[in-house]
Amino acid sequence: MIKNRILLVMTGGIVILGLLSVAAAPVQQTDDASPPAQPVKLIFIHHSTGENWLTDGYGNLGLTLGQNNYFVSDTNYGWGPNGIGDRTDIPDWVEWFRSSEAPTYMEALFNENDQHSSYTRTLSDPGGENQVIMFKSCFPNSALEGSPNDPPGSYADYTVSGAKYVYNELLKYFAAHPDKLFVVITAPPLSDPSHAENARAFNQWLVFDWLNENNYTGSNVAVFDFYNVLTGPKAHHHFVNGNVVHTIGSNNTLNYPSGDDHPSVQGSQKATDEFVPLLNVFYNRWQAGQPPQSPTGLEVHQQGDGSETKAPAPQPPPDNQAPGVSQGLIDDFEGAPPSGASGWEPFWDEGTPTTMVCSQVGQAHTGSQSMQLDFNVAANSWATCALMYTQTQNWSQAEGLSFYIKAAPAGLVMHVDLYAGSGDARESYVYVLETPPDSANGWVLIQLRWEDFHRVDWEEGAGSPFTKPDQVQGMAFGFDTYPDTPNTGTIWVDDLNLMSGQSVEQPTAPAGDQPSDASPAPAAETGRGPVGRILPCGGAAVIPMGLLGLFLGYRKKGKYD
Repeated sequence: MIKNRILLVMTGGIVILGLLSVAAAPVQQTDDASPPAQPVKLIFIHHSTGENWLTDGYGNLGLTLGQNNYFVSDTNYGWGPNGIGDRTDIPDWVEWFRSSEAPTYMEALFNENDQHSSYTRTLSDPGGENQVIMFKSCFPNSALEGSPNDPPGSYADYTVSGAKYVYNELLKYFAAHPDKLFVVITAPPLSDPSHAENARAFNQWLVFDWLNENNYTGSNVAVFDFYNVLTGPKAHHHFVNGNVVHTIGSNNTLNYPSGDDHPSVQGSQKATDEFVPLLNVFYNRWQAGQPPQSPTGLEVHQQGDGSETKAPAPQPPPDNQAPGVSQGLIDDFEGAPPSGASGWEPFWDEGTPTTMVCSQVGQAHTGSQSMQLDFNVAANSWATCALMYTQTQNWSQAEGLSFYIKAAPAGLVMHVDLYAGSGDARESYVYVLETPPDSANGWVLIQLRWEDFHRVDWEEGAGSPFTKPDQVQGMAFGFDTYPDTPNTGTIWVDDLNLMSGQSVEQPTAPAGDQPSDASPAPAAETGRGPVGRILPCGGAAVIPMGLLGLFLGYRKKGKYD
């Protein structure tokens, strides 16, 4: 039984810790997001959501594609032989591409050059057939029955298995037509969460597994996760710093409603901003004959020697994954606390004038909110803001933590704490940094590997690196002081993520939201071993022994119980 008491182990001593941040290195541009050099004919198969997306003043997709050298045509209700344009649900794609009527439909589609939605075409028809074939089902197709991990079935229907069957069938047609680029646009999400897990799982399968499972070797198939982009401000499928990045937020339902399940103007325009550069990447890959790159999400990890590695973005844990396993986003501070936790709570040295407040505010790296840490730490005292889980978390599939910070002012002493172990046998690990100068002007990326955290001095094995990411009980952001010097200021934290595998997933602000200085903090000189690192101001941070972990297993009710 965990007792509600404060653990005070005042052995006396000063832990000297230093600033350590991940060095930045240029990202090699492996993909090209430049528009085609010559006009390219494109046709989009859609219904009402696609029409809104194309329309000037709504999603502006048609106009934006034209500005990127695509001559855009589209289909809609009533289009084509046998009125095939009426039928764009997932099971209908078999009729479009794999039925006995498919040659007739495709001949009409490849040669269509009219508009069926209201968008401005700035280019003249370059002649010839449509080269890029985009197609999308509407939001009712996100109500897939079945279970998230169901395998492909043997016929088309409105289930996870049936939908996988459909897209596997389509690859047979796509493989026979390498002269066309086929772009799958995932169906937008519903507001109703009843089938949201199935929709998420199916679209993740399309993005990350579909081509791999079928050993598809062509370069003429691509997927844009329209679904994911519309689930929240921090959910993305876009081209960032030379890489295609797929970031999952904290929601599986429509975040941009318009009064019903048609995406709003804001959501449609967000999708345009993210999709068009990606389409350029897909087109250039196809023209270069590059092998398929699935999953499309690439993340860049900075190695200790300055080199970089790339790996697929993480996928959500499957249903049969062990309880407590966590991946990807820890907290985007947009609303509800992380699953399995009651939220971030402040703790401080109540025997001093120290104060500590942690709250969600309307200032963010991405989205609309971040966590604001307001602290006034008396000399030789401490304060911390902690997130504790009710169940041990397994973070072993990740390689560390990443987050963005802003500071007022720069040069504030800040520590990041990890708490791990089984039951009451908790261990405390710490990493201390001083907020870099650029953090006073904008968001700065911090990336920490597990080995950057070291056991606190007052516990057995002091200085040893953190090796228990499979037994995480909580974490905290905290504040200490230099000797006899108070520490006062405000720090904002946003986009707290697990860095997965041998890669780093970093949510990136949409165009216009990301400051030019949002880059990893520069590395500091390393001092005397893993715990004794030199702080840049020439002083030592004072950490009262034992007080960093005082809240473990305790709940705050006014004062400590």
